[in-house]
Amino acid sequence: MLAGFAAISAEPKRIYIANDDHTDFMWSADADTYANAFIGMIDFHLKLADVTATNPPAFRNRFNCDGSYWLWTYEQKKSPAEFARLIERVKDGTISAPLNTLVSCYGGQPAEAVLRGMYYPGRLERRCNLRFPLVAAMENQTLPLGLASLFAGAGAEYSWRGVCGCASKINNKVLGERPREIYWWTGHDGRRLLLKWYSLGGPGVGGYWEAGSPAAAIRYVDSNADFLKRYRDPKTQEPYNVIGLFGFGGDDLARKTGIAPPPVIPGVPWLQQVVSSPYCDHFFNIAQQESNDRRKIIVSNEKDFFEDFEKLYGSSLGSQSVTYGNEWDLYSASMSETSARAKRAVEKLRSAELLAALVSLKYPRFLTNHFAARDRAFNDLGIFWEHNWTADGPVSRPQRAAWEEMVVSEIEYYVNSIQGEAAIRLGGMIPRPEKANRFFVLNPLGWARTGAADFAYTGSTNIHVCDLTSGKDVSHQIVKLDGARYLRILASDVPSAGYKVFEIQSGPGPAPTDAAASVSGEGSSIFENDAVKLVIERDGAIRSFVDKKRGNPELAATIGDLKLNDFAAKSDDGEPLRVENAGPVSVTVRARSEAGLPHTTAITLYRGSDRVDIRNELNANFSDVRYWAFSFALSEPSLRTEEVGAINLNKLKSNGGDYADTHARYDHITVNHFADFTDGSGKKGVTISNPDLAFARLGNSSITKLDPTTPQLNMLAGGQVDGSWLGIQGQNGNTHFLQRFALRPHGDYDQAAAMKFALEHQNPFVTGAVISEKGGGVYPETHYSLLTVNNPSVLLWAVKAHDDGIEKGLVARLWNMAETNATARIICPSGLAAAHRTTHIETDIEAVPLIETGVMPATFSRQQIQTYRLIMK
Repeated sequence: MLAGFAAISAEPKRIYIANDDHTDFMWSADADTYANAFIGMIDFHLKLADVTATNPPAFRNRFNCDGSYWLWTYEQKKSPAEFARLIERVKDGTISAPLNTLVSCYGGQPAEAVLRGMYYPGRLERRCNLRFPLVAAMENQTLPLGLASLFAGAGAEYSWRGVCGCASKINNKVLGERPREIYWWTGHDGRRLLLKWYSLGGPGVGGYWEAGSPAAAIRYVDSNADFLKRYRDPKTQEPYNVIGLFGFGGDDLARKTGIAPPPVIPGVPWLQQVVSSPYCDHFFNIAQQESNDRRKIIVSNEKDFFEDFEKLYGSSLGSQSVTYGNEWDLYSASMSETSARAKRAVEKLRSAELLAALVSLKYPRFLTNHFAARDRAFNDLGIFWEHNWTADGPVSRPQRAAWEEMVVSEIEYYVNSIQGEAAIRLGGMIPRPEKANRFFVLNPLGWARTGAADFAYTGSTNIHVCDLTSGKDVSHQIVKLDGARYLRILASDVPSAGYKVFEIQSGPGPAPTDAAASVSGEGSSIFENDAVKLVIERDGAIRSFVDKKRGNPELAATIGDLKLNDFAAKSDDGEPLRVENAGPVSVTVRARSEAGLPHTTAITLYRGSDRVDIRNELNANFSDVRYWAFSFALSEPSLRTEEVGAINLNKLKSNGGDYADTHARYDHITVNHFADFTDGSGKKGVTISNPDLAFARLGNSSITKLDPTTPQLNMLAGGQVDGSWLGIQGQNGNTHFLQRFALRPHGDYDQAAAMKFALEHQNPFVTGAVISEKGGGVYPETHYSLLTVNNPSVLLWAVKAHDDGIEKGLVARLWNMAETNATARIICPSGLAAAHRTTHIETDIEAVPLIETGVMPATFSRQQIQTYRLIMK
């Protein structure tokens, strides 16, 4: 007998078995077939719950959906009365569903996409007076660190995880030897969930349907020496007396439709029983058959297991805060441009939702007609990264690819529609004199900023542009972008989450007209302004990058024959570099080359700015794995990247970093908004803004080894990283890929500055014509700010109308970029009536007393994201 086992043997062991169906959406069949299966399975288990209602509580039927999309589908296709019946069963614990939409790979997702995918259960929480404490990220072998913070911030308390151990580069022996079987999964901010993640082994235990053979799994965890040796309190060395075995349904619909005839359930036709549910090994029968004096088997809704375990062991349980990298997450790069479109749409939400909020405050009905498109789009964000990017199932790759294209189109439709309409409406809410030619410049970010703004314009070039707030003339030029004509101005100090108005006036003005940057040289070109100096090759690679503001250090290097923004080590001469859109605001140099693939690169410098914009366009299809290399002259570098809800130091945990020392995959890290290399001296470095791509290889990292010492980042342009049978082949035939970056040199590393730089690059000013007549506007004539944040390390992440309608107020999400606790004041010049702290899915947690009219205090732990509901006066 194992040490300590006798001490607990007097009390029956409690083993919770949960019939948790695993949805492999679009793997076995199309979306409509899955929708019908969801409805049939829920109906079956609702009926079975009625049949077993008189059983002892432990032996009553329960069923666990693996995504809120089941509830969404049921609500869409059933009557209100039928849906109300389902919700009552959710409330009493008979049916459970997690916050996640479906089973997703999270490594490549923007943080806001993760949150929006959980908005439907947030609406259900408030509408039906319930909460969703469960969340799950299944089957994929890797897991990002910041996801713990996002899930916990959305209100989740518990999560279980099982991996496939298939289509994996991580050895199954490693997966079968996890250091802990259950622990507090904790983010950088200290938020945590109780996570059950067993080692892979036994009859499916540790897998994503570990109760596929319930009786065998019960006997395994009850008696297997290896399991009992691992599954114990690390302090007392006593085996835990509470065990959970979750998941039955498996992958394909054959499993779900029954591989053995079920017992007849009164009132349900036998055929419906066969085609609608996983029936084999009815859990309530198994629970009775396998219970004895030494062990009690309980049919579980999963929450009951966690509550039992937490009550007994939660206070002494250990925690883990590490990232495990990416595996199946990487397969979204097999449709690189489609995935980039999803990422861009999420980013564009900032501008679109601020515009919609400003309009809604004056016209409360504005968003009403957009609710249906919004709900589809947010669910789509929960399923676009669904884990079957492996695309290795019965559904054909073209069918899967077409579905992904449809999903991203629905996301784009919602974002574009609210931004387009709201920009026109806001232009009608700002007053102007009759016949004055004015436009607004909107800043969606939470701090005043200066930069280039582009306004669609077809008028005369004999003009000057006046900033109506300062009364000063501003630099301007005419540019052509993608065949369209724009007026580009240098807009200064545009207010936080607000706008400035500019007027186009006839004739020349006093603003500077000299070029913002100079170009010289032959072959490769020297391109510089007051802040930076570049040497650009004909293929668009940057051979030299000098920081003129800090003593002219050289920041570029050649590593493995690859420079900065280098697509192919073997380059050709390319076409001669071409200068375009040169003027007092900005100058662009364009390269075109066949090196690697036919591609163009446009590099832009701005007046007085150290920002270097890079716009790469690949103009051919490809099937292999491709990268953009960024090589730097930095010694003993540290690389920090935004992963998913976290800023990570890309070193092993044992080396002071955030990567797990074992059980991880190291070849591709996540890069959301930015990556930042800082020299070992801490006195120089470069931030890379990354709007379009998701992953990168650090130095010479491999699947089994992380290389934190080589100052080179290889951004994954696309490809099937694990071979031609995992992911979509040949980029689904796409022949055009937009892949942009921006570079910024810096001295000491400043995390908030790095994120601000990336957000400014990826959230350009939005412009629109001012069309209201004088006196007819409801917003100020020259400038306006909705809110500001007084701590520069606390960044406004999103501001929007509450999901239940503007009458519930505005929602502001903020992220503390500091590595320490922080406080901030959110200041609304128009005044606040009340404020509440909410979950990230907008359900109230507590009221926040105001300091004074229009000022709300906020507190943050390290790297914490907080969400608030603001009631405006």
